[in-house]
Amino acid sequence: MGTFRLDVETGARAQMIDVTDRVRAAIAASGVRSGVACVYCPHTTAGVTVQENADPDVRHDLLLALEHAVPREAARERYRHAEGNADAHVKASLVGSSASLIVEEAAPLLGTWQGVYLCEFDGPRHRHLLVKVVAG
Repeated sequence: MGTFRLDVETGARAQMIDVTDRVRAAIAASGVRSGVACVYCPHTTAGVTVQENADPDVRHDLLLALEHAVPREAARERYRHAEGNADAHVKASLVGSSASLIVEEAAPLLGTWQGVYLCEFDGPRHRHLLVKVVAG
């Protein structure tokens, strides 16, 4: 058991990076055969989600939908956050900061088309995810 840190470099303001293989490796390295893995993003302008990993258009569509729902410039009134990244904070809040994965046979139980993604909303930046694996 333990906590594993996954360092991720992002290359765009908005981006979804597949970290599934790295999460699988952390789970395997934990030695836990059956339990739960929590993948946590300790950043306020990035998040983590489980989503389809077969068709890259899904990532594009998710980012596009979030941009339409929460544009960089507010439509009516200006955002008040002085850093100019208020939209990134809202998007990260909508996506969420963690994903819980069931672990069986030292691997995450993901659906056929599912992958784990770091969602960047204020990049490019150096990010990291924390993976905590607990037997159970």
